[in-house]
Amino acid sequence: MTIKVGDKMPAGTFTYPGPDGPQKITAEQLFTGKKVVLVSVPGAFTPTCDARHLPGFVEHAADFKAKGVDTVACMAVNDVFVMKAWGKSSAVEDKVLMLADGNGDYARALGLEFDASGFGMGVRGQRFAVVVDDGKVSGLFVEGPGEFKVSSAEYVLGQL
Repeated sequence: MTIKVGDKMPAGTFTYPGPDGPQKITAEQLFTGKKVVLVSVPGAFTPTCDARHLPGFVEHAADFKAKGVDTVACMAVNDVFVMKAWGKSSAVEDKVLMLADGNGDYARALGLEFDASGFGMGVRGQRFAVVVDDGKVSGLFVEGPGEFKVSSAEYVLGQL
């Protein structure tokens, strides 16, 4: 079942690149008591994700903070080392938390996975953004296949 506005975010664990190597963070730690924008991309370094999706959230990080967002996080079904390299090449610094959903477990828990085997990529997370207030979904913006509109930084900012 696909998550919807009003639902509690499912339990799960992410890995992120920390200063001393890979670190774990649970969904509860990430979302409880905070306002978080979780962005999902089909893959690090893929064309739209790399050229438009992640850069928009990096560019507008201060705008999200000004609207009361505690954390902007970018999730992809990639390993933590790929997410670290992508964050470094995109000059993310501390503006966006780069989350690895290595096996796609969290995308699956949200009901927002898709099969990209035809592209040699296996099961991935769909392109979406979700606004989470203290663990509950307050906004959900899922793209149609091949689209990049409603999950962009600019669109999500306009909905806050």
